[in-house]
Amino acid sequence: MVTLLLADDHAVVREGLRALLEAEAGFSVVGEAGNGLEALRLVERLRPQVLVLDLMMPGLGGLEVTREVAKKFSATHVVVLSMYSSESYVMEAMKKGAAAYVLKGSSRLDLVTAIREAAAGRRFLSSPLSEHAISAYLARPSGEHLDDYENLTRREREVLQLLAEGHSHAEIGSRLFISPRTVESHKASLMRKLALRTQTDLIRYALERGLLPRLDVPRAPR
Repeated sequence: MVTLLLADDHAVVREGLRALLEAEAGFSVVGEAGNGLEALRLVERLRPQVLVLDLMMPGLGGLEVTREVAKKFSATHVVVLSMYSSESYVMEAMKKGAAAYVLKGSSRLDLVTAIREAAAGRRFLSSPLSEHAISAYLARPSGEHLDDYENLTRREREVLQLLAEGHSHAEIGSRLFISPRTVESHKASLMRKLALRTQTDLIRYALERGLLPRLDVPRAPR
């Protein structure tokens, strides 16, 4: 029996996925998460074999969730289920440790196959994603394309995500179980490391990193 955790910020998507996957022989959905922070907590508590994860998650982005799961819970394999077909997103997800990447427009068979392959420790990409291009990217020396983001602590990355989503220091503290003053300290540190000066700089950086969907870009008043 393959145990599954579903992580998507849309309840209707999770309900549809649960119905689809529980109808499949040998699958058992053991939990659902509506944001990235909750997904990590449930992975730690439930230890599912496969995490089916949306790429754009509030609280903590799907790429960061993938990274943390691969680093700390290697028995859980990540299947990214996303609307984003850009090769850069796919390559970054695989580099962070995802076992599979499936587009939301793919067939039910693709998702089921991805889950079975991931549970068996193999990699899967739904068509038309390029296995060759991604393999070439993953084969690059790890020292290439160093990013200041990699120098942030996990807590600083969590604070960055929540700040970019527009949460106040008090709200972030409540979500992360830390004080607003500690949030301010993490913010100051991450802003220094990333050479950011304003909230606008922070949001722009988050968009460029793929931490926020571009559809949600706030437009300045004319």
